[in-house]
Amino acid sequence: MAIPSVSSGSISSSTQSTTNTRAMIVVTSLFFMWGFVTCLNDILIPHLKSIFDLNYFEVMFVQTAFFSGYFIFSLPSGRLIEWVGYQRSMVIGLCVMALGTILFLPAANIPAFAFFLAALMIVAAGMTILQVSANPYVSVLGPPEGASSRLNLTQAFNSLGTFLAPFFGGVLILSTVPMAVDQMRKLDPAALLTYRLHEAATVKFPYLLITAVLLALAFAISRFHLPRIESAEHVTEEDKNKPLPKLSSQTHLLLGAVAIFVYVGAEVSIGSFLVNYFKEPSIGNLLEKAAAFLVSFYWGGAMVGRFIGAAVLRKAKPGVVLGIAALVAGALTCVSMLTFGYTAVVTIILVGLFNSIMFPTIFTLGIAGLGPLTGRGSSLLIAAILGGAIIPAAQGLIADSIGIHHAFILPVICYLYIVFYGFRGSRPPARTVVPV
Repeated sequence: MAIPSVSSGSISSSTQSTTNTRAMIVVTSLFFMWGFVTCLNDILIPHLKSIFDLNYFEVMFVQTAFFSGYFIFSLPSGRLIEWVGYQRSMVIGLCVMALGTILFLPAANIPAFAFFLAALMIVAAGMTILQVSANPYVSVLGPPEGASSRLNLTQAFNSLGTFLAPFFGGVLILSTVPMAVDQMRKLDPAALLTYRLHEAATVKFPYLLITAVLLALAFAISRFHLPRIESAEHVTEEDKNKPLPKLSSQTHLLLGAVAIFVYVGAEVSIGSFLVNYFKEPSIGNLLEKAAAFLVSFYWGGAMVGRFIGAAVLRKAKPGVVLGIAALVAGALTCVSMLTFGYTAVVTIILVGLFNSIMFPTIFTLGIAGLGPLTGRGSSLLIAAILGGAIIPAAQGLIADSIGIHHAFILPVICYLYIVFYGFRGSRPPARTVVPV
């Protein structure tokens, strides 16, 4: 993993005594944007499922393609940051995302499921660059004891994006009622192509609009002066003259990578299935558009929880808060899985509230004490977002076998591991790389 170094403006102190508010505001806009784009996948999944007549396992390739991008591009992203710095990397990441979103137009014109997957992977490549640069940047942009609180605050705006995206997608993408599967299968090839072109066309305007916003944001970031955080950007001459422990000795980091893997997998699995889950006659019996609006409340809970978490984590130990949140999230998922109707709907939506603090808290616990190895540790944690590619597909297989209702057992298992990490696995080794 490459250690990022930055060539933009310098803050020379090894530890920031106060938070750079202006830089926080600028970087927070990136968190909002990638949350918004990511959550649109939850709307794309039922839409593409109906257009291309896919089963649950097949349509989960949307998430497989998207989150595989994090694993594939995390190491190159770390090297890119090393070459050009945090700020230029953020600009490049936004431009790569814009390239991916504009490719939705030709994908809809064909239309081809594989083309949509390719466009999503390019979007993920740009988003990986943003995540590898922005997460550690926020973590060290102020006093170390406030790292979890700062990252939860910025992630709250990420959740604002995920809260708004289902409304946006529900209105613009799920604007028509899809044809029943048995009717679609009776269409001749020409009529089927016409139907698919008509349905796929609904993605054009929203993704064209997103492309314009991404490019505008890239231009704005390029004109802003972001400070350099020396302690997390490069190995100093002093560090070069003494041996540094390998990442393999940092058990809290390695266990944290597993925690990121299962957390992202659980959160994405739940979000990906919610529209179809709420459509089930025994659960919500809703139309797709109405179900999409309810998905917003799942992600909205994460937004509210992160604002609350930013305050709670100023007083409480991050590991304890993480363990309790995971325990409650697992319990709520179990209740939803074992009940029907209103109870099943409300309890699965409430899981979002307790998901809220997990990613930023795991991330800051994982990189705690890494000092000049922060960039390498960050790349490893971002690569672990691969869980969003694997676990939803696995849940898709379970749903095809035993039904969507009880397929949520897989996220429950994921939350149990996070409980362990919060209470035990997140404790750093006795000797860390450098004091922070």
